Amino acid sequence: MELNEPKGVPLMTAKVQKWGNSLAIRIPSVVAERLGIHQGSEMEMIIENQAIKLIPKKKKPTLEELLAKITPENRHAEIDFGTEGNELF
Repeated sequence: MELNEPKGVPLMTAKVQKWGNSLAIRIPSVVAERLGIHQGSEMEMIIENQAIKLIPKKKKPTLEELLAKITPENRHAEIDFGTEGNELF
């Protein structure tokens, strides 16, 4: 792997290798840690101007993670929609 540093941003080169019927490039651990990706992370692949862009897909939060963000300050007041039909309460 080669390391070049134009404009203060390190660029690395990697060799394309065969993986089954596909081709693969290994992502160095330093890069994976910096981007917060790990084995099983989903990536979006975009092809533009003869280049491949890999963008980590944002993880969908779990219900528990969403509920943990609810505080008394960000809860709305109860809304009374009235009675619409013959509902029994």
